[in-house]
This record gives sequence, structure tokens and C-alpha cells, in this order.
Amino acid sequence: MKGFSKPLCLLVSLCVLCSIMAYSCQLSLENPHMHSFEDCQRNREVGFVSSDPNFSVRPDGTVYAEQEVANLSEPVQFMVTARGLHDPHIWETTVKLALAGHPHPSPFTKQIHQVIKFLRKHQRGSSANGLRRQKRDWVIPPINVPENSRGPFPHMLVRIRSDQDKDVGIRYSITGAGADQPPSGIYNIDPISGNMFVTQPLDREERASFHLRAHAVDMNGNQVENPIDLYIYVIDMNDNRPEFQNQVYNGSVAEGSKPGSSVMQVTATDSDDSTTANGMVRYRILSQSPHSPIPNMFTINSETGDIVTVAAGLDREKVSQYTIIVQATDMEGNLNFGLSNTATALISITDINDNPPELTVRTFSGEVPENKVNVVVTNLTVVDRDQPHSPNWNAVYRIVSGDPSGHFTIRTNPITNEGMLTVVKPVDFEFNRAFMLTVVVSNQAHLASGIQSSLQSTAGVTISVQDVNEPPVFPVNPKVIRFEEGVPAGTTLTVFAAQDPDHFIHQTVRYSKLSDPANWLKINRTNGQITTMALLDRESIYVKNNVYEATFLAFDNGSPQASGTGTLQINLIDVNDNAPVLIPREAQVCERARPNSRINITASDADAEPNIGPFVFELPSFPASVRRNWTISRLNGDYAQLRLRIPYLEASVYEIPIIVSDSGNPPLSNRSVIRVKVCPCDDNGDCSATGAVAAAGLGTGAIIAILICIIILLSMVLLFVVWMKRREKERQAKPLLIDPEDDVRDNILKYDEEGGGEEDQDYDLSQLQQPESLDHIINKPTGVRRVDERPVIAESQYPVRPSLPHPGDIGDFINDGLRAADNDPTAPPYDSLLVFDYEGSGSTAGSVSSLNSTSSGDQDYDYLNDWGPRFKKLADLYGGGDDD
Repeated sequence: MKGFSKPLCLLVSLCVLCSIMAYSCQLSLENPHMHSFEDCQRNREVGFVSSDPNFSVRPDGTVYAEQEVANLSEPVQFMVTARGLHDPHIWETTVKLALAGHPHPSPFTKQIHQVIKFLRKHQRGSSANGLRRQKRDWVIPPINVPENSRGPFPHMLVRIRSDQDKDVGIRYSITGAGADQPPSGIYNIDPISGNMFVTQPLDREERASFHLRAHAVDMNGNQVENPIDLYIYVIDMNDNRPEFQNQVYNGSVAEGSKPGSSVMQVTATDSDDSTTANGMVRYRILSQSPHSPIPNMFTINSETGDIVTVAAGLDREKVSQYTIIVQATDMEGNLNFGLSNTATALISITDINDNPPELTVRTFSGEVPENKVNVVVTNLTVVDRDQPHSPNWNAVYRIVSGDPSGHFTIRTNPITNEGMLTVVKPVDFEFNRAFMLTVVVSNQAHLASGIQSSLQSTAGVTISVQDVNEPPVFPVNPKVIRFEEGVPAGTTLTVFAAQDPDHFIHQTVRYSKLSDPANWLKINRTNGQITTMALLDRESIYVKNNVYEATFLAFDNGSPQASGTGTLQINLIDVNDNAPVLIPREAQVCERARPNSRINITASDADAEPNIGPFVFELPSFPASVRRNWTISRLNGDYAQLRLRIPYLEASVYEIPIIVSDSGNPPLSNRSVIRVKVCPCDDNGDCSATGAVAAAGLGTGAIIAILICIIILLSMVLLFVVWMKRREKERQAKPLLIDPEDDVRDNILKYDEEGGGEEDQDYDLSQLQQPESLDHIINKPTGVRRVDERPVIAESQYPVRPSLPHPGDIGDFINDGLRAADNDPTAPPYDSLLVFDYEGSGSTAGSVSSLNSTSSGDQDYDYLNDWGPRFKKLADLYGGGDDD
């Protein structure tokens, strides 16, 4: 026999509560199971009562069978009530007995059903002085309920009782979240027995605890006991796997890293209680791929998930990426009881510059023609095992010797990493026929610590220069010479000769003119002597800033022929060959001499210093009226003033000659004429409008000519107006069918309003209908014919009225139609019925024969005048009104 003692007591001043907890057991008939209990005072005198008469409990807590049990294939469950000898409180528990080896289907079988009693506050007397002390309420321990239970439901948790249930009828209830508040219905209570139940499985991850209050009232709803608080805690079960935050993690570590280098961290979370083993996650590495250089290059911290290296030998050039499978297991990593999950960690090995670039050969060679630039001589090939297109792989080439003048450079091809040896400065075969270069290659990034440069990073380059036919070269280009303008044609200016740089080949150089804007020069074909063909003029439009520029061509007789150009700049020295010109050429003054009535004059000279100003202005002696009426006074070297000498001069236009001389040696003079308008002036000294006209030189003859032109223009306009009026009268003389005011061609007409028409009258409409067949006409004897029948011959074509005729053409149109009808052999006589249109048999179209008119003059048509302008024409025809 095996006994268990599990007291649970809470002492507050006095022992007011003892909560016992028993464990379900497996019982064989030979070995009875014993539960041991003791109260708060360690008193083992506890009485037990079993609800099953087949089983009893001894005072020591031993459960035994009263009689032989025939079958225990199914578990036997009964309730045991415990009561202390000196304590009125009772406890209840459920005992479940099963044969050894049979599983227990429900976790609830391991729980004691505690009886929770409402205890009223009462006084406890003192024999000495009559003082009474008050007992405290019970402190109810929390109720623990496991999550995810399979039932059966509802399952009893505790029993609520009041010590007054023997005196009055008690009704029990619970309130709070989970009972009558959301989530409601999880817990309920039997209002009579006070048994409290859970009705469904609980999920700690949704709600971990509940706070309820138990109430006891009598049959009238009066409160019998103070409410007590019930705390229910959901016991966590390991029902959630660890979950990684990412299914794939990406990390990196540099190649050549030392053991212990941090790589990355993986993290998994478990929704279970982290304070218990259910939520404690541990990590481990399941596999590594590839297994190079060893299968276990990495390890992981089981608690934090940090992955670090554990061995040396990471080489990106051999393995660029590792794939790690990481497992997270709860229950502190217990693989037997814990739940697991996996994730993938991709570890990239980053590159370091641990491989120096190496040239593929020790010596490179190439050829380059002389005088060429930006030509690739040869490509230097290199091998680098580091990561392509990274600073550890990109090559940098340098020429360390053999090119002191800097004729070459090496550019890196960004795609192939090759070095392109390029000519940047022309080479000359006559000076250097070959070059021997030494080049060194390195990376953009420095080599990693401890890595030495390779001997194959240096190579030699041999470059041969090819001779080509070079063009002749002018030693001085451009060549500048100075000459006075105006030298005669045939004057030799200079010899503009070129030299052939091909010293090892004897060639002949010839010359020709390439550009000569003014066609002033020519060059000797053999020796390059330049002579003039015309006068050189510094004032020509082809001379810029006193310089005339011409270009010449020198070419050899090599194969292929080569040519060079040279520029000749002639600085022309000015001579005094241009007389000054007076400015301005027109002016005006007042007819009466005034202080402000003066004209400022100056001159312009195409020559340059010193052949320009100061200028000399003077009036000629002939005609004598010039000096008599006008005078010139000098202002400064370039300006003078022209004014009236007499007080009054008649308004007109005067041409005044003035002689202007420059300061050249010898000086040049020019007789210029200034046109001065003399006019009457207002008070401000400005010419009035009348005076301006008179001063403009318009004489009487000119004014008369202008007036005649105006009269002719007005006459032409008048004749045009008369012609238009006459044409309009001719159009109005033609009779019109309708008055222009009644013209409806621009109006909208509605043609489908025919009313009752002649269909309501007793008329024979068959006379106006075309017969369906012409047999009765064809079969008649010759010569027998009705005059109102249509002949069986082709119809004549009547004139077609234009879509938009002019109103004056309507009469012409009617006359044309009459002539066509008179000459139409198919038209009936005027005294017969005319068939205007044929609409088929049975047509409902009305006849116009009912429109009978009378010529009787007894009827009065004057009322038509009151019908408005549209009936004006009708009123004139029948009413005898006044003509328009």
C-alpha cells in the first residue's frame, strides 16, 4: 500500500481554510490505495464518507472494497466527503478507480471537487471581559482548469454552498466574463446544488484566466451571503508549435572568417506559456549543404538562435553559399515531448580580395601607325578569381616604364576586365620606331591582409610604329605679314612654303589656293610664292579687324597623296584713301532765327587713325546765297553747328552744300549736301503741321495732282454704285411667281397635312389615274386615239430647276418649261386632263380638279388685305388694291 499526503493550507491569523488535493490512482484488488489527509492543526482525525456503497474509506484515508468487485474493465467513479471532527466545513473529491495499465481518458479525473462555503461573519466571545472578535472571510484559492480538454462536458469544477442551506432554500448564481458576460456560457452553476461547471474546452492562448463572482440568494431573491470571488486559471498545454518569423533567412559572412564569427540570427516564437516548458524554445542545426570543407562549419546558440562559425576554411571561390536547416523545438528542446518546426538559413560567403589579378602572358605585342590617336594597340588579358564586377575583381593597369612622353594609356574594359592599351599622343616614326613598355595590374580594392601580389601581375609590351605618308607641314601656321593697303596687282607679298616630314622618302611638294574670299592673291605652284592679283583694300567687307585671311594647300606626290593646309594673315596698314561723309543728310530749322534753331553736323570716315578726324567743315563760295543765308561754327574736332545767318528765311526745303576735310596726310575733302527743311515753328520751337506740309516741298502742282486723284477715285466708286443699282432694277423688272416676303423656300413646310381633301367629295378620280395596262391603247386601230391618253413613245426631258435658283431666274425657268411642253409630242392638248403624277392603282391622293375658280366680279376680296403680308400679292390680284 502506498500513501500520499498533499495538504494545501492558507493561514491568516487563524486557520480559516484548508484545501486538500488528492490524486487519482490505479487500484488493483490486491493493493488498495490510500489517501492521507490532515487538517490545519495537523489533526488526522478526519472522517470520510463514500458515495459508493461498494467502497469505503478508513480514517487513515485508505480506500477499500466492501465486497468482491467482479469487473473493473470500466473505471469506477464515486465521491468522497471529508469532515473534521471539530470543524464544520466539508470537502468533496472524486475518486476514479481503474485497473492498472488502463489510460485515464480525462484530465479532470485528477482534480478534487472542493466545496466552497459562504461563511458569515460572527462574534467569538471572551470569558474574561466580554470582548468579542470578528472572524475573517475565507480566501478562496484559484481554480485551475487545463486547456483543450476533451470532456465530457459540462464538467464539474467546484461546489458552492451556504451554511444556511439547511434553514432556507438557497439559489446560487455566478457573474462575470465567461458566465453572463462575453464570452458568455463558458461557465454555469446549478442554482440548487451549487455545482459549478465548465461547458466547453478552453484555450489559454485566447484567454488565460477568468474572474467570476458567486452569489447566494433566498427564494425571494434576497441576498443571503456576501458574494465571493472565484479566480479560474487555464492551465497551459503544449498545443502550439514554435513558429519562425521567416521561413527563409538570409545571412552572410566573409570568406576566411575566424571561428566564432557571427553570421545571423533566427527567431522562433511559441504561443504557449513562456514561463513553462511548453513555451521554451530551443534551436539546433539539422543539416548543412554542402559539406565542404567539413559538414559542421556552423553552430547555433540553442537559446538565442545566433548562428556562428565553428571552423576555418570558408572560401567563396570554392563554396559561395551554404544552406542550413534549423529546427526549433519547445519543451526546452525535448525531442520526445516537444513540438518542432524548421526553417532554412541561406548563408552567402562574401568575397574578400584574396586573389591578386594575373596577366595571362608575360609579353604582349602590337603595332600602331604614326600620327594616329585613340587607337587600341593591344588588349591585355587578365585572370582574377574574385567575385566578378566587384572592386576585388576590377583591374587597374599602370605603365611603369618605357613611355616617358606619355604616348600611351591603358583603359579597363568594364565587361571583360581586359586592359586596352591606347594611343593618346601621336607617335612619329621618324623619331621612335618602337616602344618597350612595362605594365602592372592590380585591383581597385587593396589585397586582403596577408595576401601577397603575384609575379604574374607584371608583363612587358612591345609596340612597333608603322611609317605612313605624312602631309606637308607649314613651319609657321598661321603666317602673319604686314602690308599697306592699295599695293598694285603683281606685288610679291611673301613665300609660304611647306616641309615634308617624311625624311626617308624624297617627295615633291606642290601648292594651291584653298580659300581667298576677295580673290586678291595667287600662289606659285612649285615654290609657294604669293603675289597680289588686285588692290588690297582695308575697308573691304572681307577684312576683319584690319586682317585679311587666306588659306593655301600643300600636297605631296606620295601614295596615297597627303596634303596640309596653311593660313596666311595679312595685316593691312591704313592709307588715307577715303574722304569723309557728312552726317546727317537731312534736318529742319525754324524760318525765324532762334537760339535753339541750329543743326549739329559731323562726319564719318572709313579710314583709321590718323586719317580721320578732327574734321574741317566750311561752306562753299558758290552759290553766294549759301554763305549769305547760312553760317557754320565749330564745336570740337568732330562736330560743327549749322544755323541761319539772316533773321528770317521763307519756309521751304533747301539743299546746302558743305565741304568736309579729314586730317590725313595729305587730307581728303568731300562736298556733301544736307537737305534742310525750313518751316514755321510754334512757341516751343517745333514745326507746325501746316508748316511741315509746306516744308515738305509740296508745291501747287503736286497738291492739284493729289486732288485730281481723289476725284477720280470717288468717281469710280460712284459709277460702281450706279451699276449695282441698275442691275438690281433689271432683276426686279422680271415678274416673280411670289412676292419675296411670301417666299417659302427658306421656311419649313409640312407636306403631310392634307385634311379630308377631295376624297370626301363625289368626284370620279379615275380620270386622273394612270391605267395599269396600255394594251387598250396599243391594240387600237391607227388614227383612233383619245386626246387625253398618253402616247406610247419616249417622253421628252423637261428642264431641271436648280436647287437654289436666284429669284430673278424663276421667270426664265417657267418660259423654258413652256417651250419644252409645246414641243413635247407626249403632252396632251390644253383642253384635256393632264396627268401630273402617277401614284399607282387605288391611290388615296386627292385631285386638284375641285379647285374651281370663278371670274365673277361679284365677290369682295378686300378682306385679303387684313390677312397680313403673306396674302398681299393675292389681295393685289383679286382685290384690286394699290400697286406697290
